[in-house]
Amino acid sequence: MNIKWKKWVSDYGLFVLTAILILCLWEWVVRRELIPAFILPAPSAIWTSLIDNWQLLLEVHLPATLEEVLIGFGLSLAGGLLIGIGMHFSRVLEKILYPFLVISQTIPLIAISPIFIMWFGYSIWSKIAVTILTAFFPIVVSTYDGLKSGGIEYQELLKTMGASRWGIFQKVQVPMALPSIFSGLKMSVVYCVVGATIGEWLGASEGLGYFSRRMSGNLQADAVFAAIFLLSLLGIILFLIISFIEKQLLKNNHR
Repeated sequence: MNIKWKKWVSDYGLFVLTAILILCLWEWVVRRELIPAFILPAPSAIWTSLIDNWQLLLEVHLPATLEEVLIGFGLSLAGGLLIGIGMHFSRVLEKILYPFLVISQTIPLIAISPIFIMWFGYSIWSKIAVTILTAFFPIVVSTYDGLKSGGIEYQELLKTMGASRWGIFQKVQVPMALPSIFSGLKMSVVYCVVGATIGEWLGASEGLGYFSRRMSGNLQADAVFAAIFLLSLLGIILFLIISFIEKQLLKNNHR
């Protein structure tokens, strides 16, 4: 336990100390009125707003955003893996889809979001469409690149032993590609939070993005920052969950 604590302090001590110093400096600057509170509220005011609005934030808006994030991530995961694996096996599919994937990431979300609202209305699916657009690209690219570059020497060895393409894919390429795929998943799940928030900003009746937009219109900066804090916390928790699954899976994979 003592060793674990020392390792934790060694890994995160500087970060925690720096974060505390920044929060103290932030609080001091606002209390001294060097920056107006309606532009940058003090951390204590953000915390008070979080407590005052906790029921609305945690029981109404956070579940709505979380639902959009999870559905968007699930669909991005399924679609991204299928497209990445499909491009790995089919050169023709790669030549057709890869340019479209790159083009899809050059379209500004702010520009295309109103189109999704025209198609799907203010339902949950317009937000999920924005979420998928932001989240599926890292999964496709990390899957495709991981499968393409993993274990060339092992592949050659198995080929000389008469292994089939499916056997090489299953035994070598998938295990070697897992670190790359999980890197894409960690990026993707954070992008899902960003995508859902943008979708809610442009048109929604609930969700943390909607709440922050409404509070911004009322010049309640502390409530806006409270929603941003929850969004950031949501992204961190989802990132840590994927990291935990990655560690467990790779640990079992190396046994």
